[in-house]
Amino acid sequence: MYQFFKRLLDIVVSLITLIILLPVFIPIIIILRFSAEGEVFYFQERYGIYNSRFQIWKFATMLKNSMNIGTGSITLQNDPRVTKIGSFLRKTKINELPQIINILKGDISLVGPRPLVTKTFSAYTKDVQSKIYNVKPGLTGIGSIIFRDEESIISAVKEEDPHEFYKRVIAPYKGELEMWYQEHNSFFLDLQLIFMTAWVIVFPKSKLYEKWFKNLPKRKF
Repeated sequence: MYQFFKRLLDIVVSLITLIILLPVFIPIIIILRFSAEGEVFYFQERYGIYNSRFQIWKFATMLKNSMNIGTGSITLQNDPRVTKIGSFLRKTKINELPQIINILKGDISLVGPRPLVTKTFSAYTKDVQSKIYNVKPGLTGIGSIIFRDEESIISAVKEEDPHEFYKRVIAPYKGELEMWYQEHNSFFLDLQLIFMTAWVIVFPKSKLYEKWFKNLPKRKF
């Protein structure tokens, strides 16, 4: 029953959102088409349910071939690979909105662990890798909320390789958070996380989630 209502919520919310955002999407598509390198959408292979693979949709925010330039799969604050319009789209999270199409297709849900590329997925322990996508990945989730400022966290580290820092510090805690979600997942929790996502976009410094979810794994950094 939970899965039925979760899928129903995905379809209804994504359809309504797509209709509402069309007036926003159209000028963004035009701007992207005639700026930077002319790329509108960015497609990338990600891990999906039960470690299957799918192509995720995003608005293009970085230079072509950016995965093979600089820090690769990890984006830093003020990353030179990010275009001017891309910087705005990333800051406001508008670049993630084309994933509504992935939701309608059933690749992802509104709520779940973020679908990762191979390099960042490999940073998880083998145990987490075998379990994290036993639920469908999502547009948002507890990991996305707590690590909404991930770029600035990694950028603040000056004496360690970004990938090593991600593997040593961020991935273990993210894994714990996503296991927490699987242990507590419910339709009500999904609604709470959707609201919390909107809340932290408006109030990025807020830690309201600490009051709402008192049994979260303890942050270690």
